[in-house]
Amino acid sequence: MTHLSPAAAGRVAALEKLLEVARRLGATVDLDAMLSAIVDAATSLLDSERATVFLYDAASDELYSRVATGIQGSPISEIRFPAGKGIAGEVARTGQLVNLPDAYADSRFNPDFDKSSGFRTRSMLTVRLADHDNATVGVLQVLNKRPSPFDSRDEEIAGFLGSQAGVAIQRQQLLGHYAKKQKIERDLSIACSIQKNLLPHDNPIFAGFDIAGWNRPADETGGDFYDFLQLDNGALAVLVADATGHGIGPALIMTEARALCRATLLGGQSLERAVDDVQRLLSLDMPEGRFVTAFVGMLHSSGELEFLSAGQGPILLYHRADDHFEELPTQGLPLGLMPEVDYDPAVRVTLEEGDMLVLLTDGFYECERADGTAFGSERVEALIRGLRDSSAEEIVQGLADEVALFTRGVPQMDDLTAVICTRRTG
Repeated sequence: MTHLSPAAAGRVAALEKLLEVARRLGATVDLDAMLSAIVDAATSLLDSERATVFLYDAASDELYSRVATGIQGSPISEIRFPAGKGIAGEVARTGQLVNLPDAYADSRFNPDFDKSSGFRTRSMLTVRLADHDNATVGVLQVLNKRPSPFDSRDEEIAGFLGSQAGVAIQRQQLLGHYAKKQKIERDLSIACSIQKNLLPHDNPIFAGFDIAGWNRPADETGGDFYDFLQLDNGALAVLVADATGHGIGPALIMTEARALCRATLLGGQSLERAVDDVQRLLSLDMPEGRFVTAFVGMLHSSGELEFLSAGQGPILLYHRADDHFEELPTQGLPLGLMPEVDYDPAVRVTLEEGDMLVLLTDGFYECERADGTAFGSERVEALIRGLRDSSAEEIVQGLADEVALFTRGVPQMDDLTAVICTRRTG
């Protein structure tokens, strides 16, 4: 039977404890529980009074504590300080272990915490916690070795514990980031579903017209929307709007804009009054630098179109009889840009048989292929002219397909929305 010297037996016992700590760290999935395990292991293995884990916040270049133990094992509040400050900051920056047999004899030691807490630091051992790539994830600081200062064996144990803890913290932080990403993706999926349900489920059936709409956001949610609304006076309201940007912020703005447009139009107000009310109400809630361009029109079965366009354009009217495009005017500033805006009276035009109203957001005109060439208005007009005998739904789909082909291999950078209203023949 082999007999070990007391020193060797102590090393074996310490190694067994370290292996047990490594196992616990590998099995722990909660960051706070993991940090508590590191603190408990440090105070136990090194027979010390207090241990603190300072995590490194790369965004703010700070060290901060989440878990610490006092003499009686009670938790202390969070400590946060610049990563270049104090002994912990020096160890985080240089990666070199610092062992202070007498803390107050070292000019680098900051006694402020002792003064505020009533704790008395005698000896201190500080070691860096590094990840797989040897990047700093934090610092472990152990205080007041019993009964004497920390020795070289303690430094060896602390170094091993630090290497295990650093990798374990990295793993848990990555898992935490992944969990947050999954939650964000779930929330975005819900927002996407809600926004899709706010768009028309079917193209409207309206006497004298063939009408279709289509939308594809650049992200899960978008800043464009279109809408059709049957009014009490027999007209069909047609809406196309585009909030600045794309993503969840503009999607929230568009939800409010849609609700306001519907409420004012269903209230039986004139087109001018409805747009003015939406403009004033949106301006109360709009974040600085944000706005909404919008086309608000009323189609009548007689073929008459009255509309106001708050910065939304171009508005194209294709005249079938003489095969040419007319760009209709926009009347003023976008919605929500400022509290008081005066708009010109609504424009009134008449669509003859075969004429087509083309409403596209700027995502169509400005999308680019790999060489930087924009899709542009000429391609839009050529495509419309080539599909003029097709249904409104086929024209919308043709536009979507052509843009997809044109930008193949290039990510979609802006939301795409299209509405086609064709005056029926016969």
